[in-house]
Amino acid sequence: MKFGKGKIYVGYDLGTTCSQISYCLTGSTSVETLSAVAGEESFNIPTVLCKRHHVNQWLYGKEAIKAAGKDEGILVENLLEMALDGEPVLIEGNTYEPAALLTLFMRKSLNLLSMIAPLEKIEALTITCERMDKQMQEIISLAVGGLNIRVSKVYFQSYMESYYYFMLHQPEELIQHQSMLFDYDNDRIKIYQMKRNDRATPVVILIHDSEYPFRKPEDSKFLKIAREACGSARISSVYLIGERYSQEWMTESLRFLCEGRRVFQGSNLYSKGACYGMLAHFEGTDPDKKYVYLGHEKLKANVGMNVCRQGEDSYYVLLDAGINWYEADSVTEFYLQEDNTLELLITSLTGTGSKVARITLEGFKGAAARLKMHLFMKSETRLVVEVENLGFGELIVQAANKWREEMELY
Repeated sequence: MKFGKGKIYVGYDLGTTCSQISYCLTGSTSVETLSAVAGEESFNIPTVLCKRHHVNQWLYGKEAIKAAGKDEGILVENLLEMALDGEPVLIEGNTYEPAALLTLFMRKSLNLLSMIAPLEKIEALTITCERMDKQMQEIISLAVGGLNIRVSKVYFQSYMESYYYFMLHQPEELIQHQSMLFDYDNDRIKIYQMKRNDRATPVVILIHDSEYPFRKPEDSKFLKIAREACGSARISSVYLIGERYSQEWMTESLRFLCEGRRVFQGSNLYSKGACYGMLAHFEGTDPDKKYVYLGHEKLKANVGMNVCRQGEDSYYVLLDAGINWYEADSVTEFYLQEDNTLELLITSLTGTGSKVARITLEGFKGAAARLKMHLFMKSETRLVVEVENLGFGELIVQAANKWREEMELY
């Protein structure tokens, strides 16, 4: 890809063992992946550092592994896990903050982009990891903040969501029915199964995950896993992600997967999916308007209430389905005039319909009063509602002024 005067979107797959970097130019839909070795399709960058003995010199990726193998330095692995743990890391008698080590790895690996464009040309950066929650987002935000590069937008995606965005930019027939992804990493196979609800508008995409221990490549065992995972479902496409797949050991299982299905093998799906996610945010490409993704980290229901505004009854949105549940937060002020009951309308996007959740404000007299209501998610399915009585001028004062309730949304 030739760089012009524009800017670039960067998708960064921050894996526990290996990372990858994909990119696309603004205004383009063509996504490419950086090779760690010039002239080769060597996408994986081992997520490791190596500190050379007795000097403040750090290597990363394959060079780090090579140097450590020659006993030229100390290999530092599990960078992401250590950053999440937060405990200082002791290396040659010195302590290092784990988030700073993660920042160092990311900075060194992102320098590969300088072969394509100056780092100041990065318009937006999406980090994708196997799981994405509030803690992961905070740790990665801390690491990104230390990169010393100016990025106007930083996004965070799970592998599930990156898989979704990748599939949206593949030929329609590959997502016509279900799609499955078999991710073979370390000693396990992680399976993502993408399903669609065509009865909803836009079409709702759901992804379910499962995991199987798989320490040694074995055809019969993988065939058993594949048969169990596929079941009787109609599957349009299958993706095999990982470097340990080989036709030499998976003859029968590969033959099974290819029965009426398109099968693809590769390794850079997640980083490409991170780039496609930014195309949805910035470019508004057509496939992104037809579908909505509701994975584990997404809120799967709209939450609102019926209100009276300017004398007319209307529906007021409090929380929108499709946002990350750990980012769902709403504060609303309103007047309650008739009784001591609030009604929230919860509308599921997964096909289970709507329901009304009634919240009784014990001790509230039902007189006209101004209330503040705070809604947020405690977990993927559990909603917390906090209500505070702000009073109504100085004329009405009530003893009961705060309430809290938790409920399961679905």
